[in-house]
Amino acid sequence: MKKLNGELLRSDFFLPEDAAAQINSSNLPERVIQFGEGNFLRAFVDWMIHQLNKQGKFNGRVVVVQPIAQGLAGKLNEQDGLYTLLLRGLQDGHPVEQKEIISSISRGINPYTDWDAYLKCAENPAIEFVISNTTEAGIAYDENDRLDHKPPSSFPGKLAAYLYHRFQYFQGNPDKGMVIIPCELIDRNGDNLKEVILTLCDAWSLPKEFKSWVCNHNYFLNSLVDRVVTGYPKDEITTLETKLGYSDQLINTGELFHLWVIEGPQELAKRLPFAEVGLNVIWTEDMTPYRTRKVRILNGAHTASVPAAFLYGLEEVGEMMDHEVLGKYVRQIVSDEIIPSIHLDKKMLTEFADSVIERFQNPYIRHYLISILLNSSSKFKARVLPSIIEYQHLHGVLPEKLTFSLAALIAVYKDGKVADNGMQAKREKGEFVMKDDVPVLEFFGETWKAFDGSQESIIAVVKTVLENAAIWGQDLNQVNNLTEKTADYLYQIVNDGMQVTVARLIRR
Repeated sequence: MKKLNGELLRSDFFLPEDAAAQINSSNLPERVIQFGEGNFLRAFVDWMIHQLNKQGKFNGRVVVVQPIAQGLAGKLNEQDGLYTLLLRGLQDGHPVEQKEIISSISRGINPYTDWDAYLKCAENPAIEFVISNTTEAGIAYDENDRLDHKPPSSFPGKLAAYLYHRFQYFQGNPDKGMVIIPCELIDRNGDNLKEVILTLCDAWSLPKEFKSWVCNHNYFLNSLVDRVVTGYPKDEITTLETKLGYSDQLINTGELFHLWVIEGPQELAKRLPFAEVGLNVIWTEDMTPYRTRKVRILNGAHTASVPAAFLYGLEEVGEMMDHEVLGKYVRQIVSDEIIPSIHLDKKMLTEFADSVIERFQNPYIRHYLISILLNSSSKFKARVLPSIIEYQHLHGVLPEKLTFSLAALIAVYKDGKVADNGMQAKREKGEFVMKDDVPVLEFFGETWKAFDGSQESIIAVVKTVLENAAIWGQDLNQVNNLTEKTADYLYQIVNDGMQVTVARLIRR
């Protein structure tokens, strides 16, 4: 079978009719340096730049830097930066699939084997944007990094070396600063990255003029990204390549929905005119409302509903959404309790919630509940607890289903035994392994040992759980009626079972 590369597309090879035509971008200049060559950026930012190029709105390509020693730079270069992207999901309730060969990447660089090629990019005046996605742990200060390391091990170390080389090469020219947009899933990612870069300036004793140039002539923008990317479709690759007529080592898959919120000056939006080509990219002076909306509705709905659905005996999000009882449970959590807990424009919240429900129903994505249960306690603190507290503040009572979700979460750890950095736990359907920080698992395991079947011991378990400020950031026993209501729900779950208990909660 032929392989996807530039030569294939220059030949008389006939692309499938449902695959979008490839545009000729091989002569476009490199304008973006991107740290990260993984599935997400290729299905998100690189796809967006491809859309800009198709309409002549950007006319530039992306040079991709492999952030760790093992990566995909070699495969990218073998395929001349080309790869197939399949976006699949529901639109107005109907399944939709889009295929496209993405051509926005010029080449890949492995800085561990070609440091000089990496630094050479800093000398290119046309490269003006930095994009990154190096995992949540990627934006962190590494005290062992040094400027003379080739390369420094951390992403901020590599970026600091790049910026310093650019500063030196262009002799501190204010016009040669970069627009830096990290996509890592941490709050205020741009601010955090800038702080680490400035810390490295001090640690490496770099000139104060360089530090001033970094602060005054480079933009570090906070951003929020949202798209589920399912990556290389290993279970269906043979069928897909047969339909395409070529082999592709980098074929990528994701959902149709996308959202990129960038906190920065409006004049920068003109340099990256995503909205002009119909992309869901929002430039704003304050991204806080958008982050609140995503964390509380999208992430919060997952975190609040999955413990109950998993103990009920379900396995996947799609199955949960189609279920007669749990499907209503999820939808009512969002409409009746999460949205009323957020003091933002209700139309904006409702429209986003509708898109979330449709995304949860995506038949092309198999999202396992046990995966969402990973690190549940920290997720609950960030995603669900604010909705519980705000709902009570706004309405004077606790939200029924969100409070129940706390009881369901505590129930997941019942009868669990910690072993091999996990917890062997049980549900009616059988045993499973719960993954979380080991101290958290040990805490829940020890707390449940005090349970003797009585309602009094359930109350004691709940009190012990809720007072753990190391998990929740506060003593939740101080939240009016939360202890009593959580204990009541937990007692029902233990004695009547999840299926009976959750059925009592939903509106018919």
